[in-house]
Amino acid sequence: MMLSVLATLPCSMGGLDSGVIYIDTESAFSAERLLEMAQSRFPDYFSVPERLLETAGRVHLFKELTCQEVLTRLERLEEDIISCGAGLVILDSVASVVRKEFDTSLSGNLTQRSNLLGRQAATLKYLAQEFRMPVVVTNQITTHLSERAASSSLSRRWNATEVPGGEAEGDSGYVTAALGNTWSHNVNTRLIVQYLDAQLRQIIIAKSPVAPFAVLNYTVQAEGIRLEVVVFSFC
Repeated sequence: MMLSVLATLPCSMGGLDSGVIYIDTESAFSAERLLEMAQSRFPDYFSVPERLLETAGRVHLFKELTCQEVLTRLERLEEDIISCGAGLVILDSVASVVRKEFDTSLSGNLTQRSNLLGRQAATLKYLAQEFRMPVVVTNQITTHLSERAASSSLSRRWNATEVPGGEAEGDSGYVTAALGNTWSHNVNTRLIVQYLDAQLRQIIIAKSPVAPFAVLNYTVQAEGIRLEVVVFSFC
């Protein structure tokens, strides 16, 4: 949502002076939070009520809660971009509806899911290139169990007398981005967002054609993201 605020700002303030198309698949968008960030981060600029209303009016929200709805919206997005004067497209998130509708343990579902994601990625890339605009897509995380951890988990289901805490070192899973390698190769820039503790979070620039690998710590405040002092960059 912070990107939505920034995009609507005039170019003299570092914005795009444009509209925003926000596709919400998780019903998580909050207009109240959007306005709170705007007023808290730029109190002088938004002291004029008309500017706040203008910013809210330039963020065009579309709630699409199924795979078909998302695909239909993307296929009509070229028209929406022109009519809304959009300079930024946000899809939050691409994984939500896909993971709900496709059980990849069932035969054929993985192929169907990959085909759908491929169509969505191709459409978004075309729009980004055609209108020379940023397209931001959020993913979700999932836990993958190691082979030993999966076997241990299955064993525990059938062995009620197993001693708690008996799992061998290394019998664990790992957290990774959802949707697999097919989707990860479709993006040009990949940012990994994670918690460090209850308040401190971290952005990792894991893939970018224009920026080196970097780690930035931040907190979330009323004004949105506030970067902390510690920054690691590796060329």
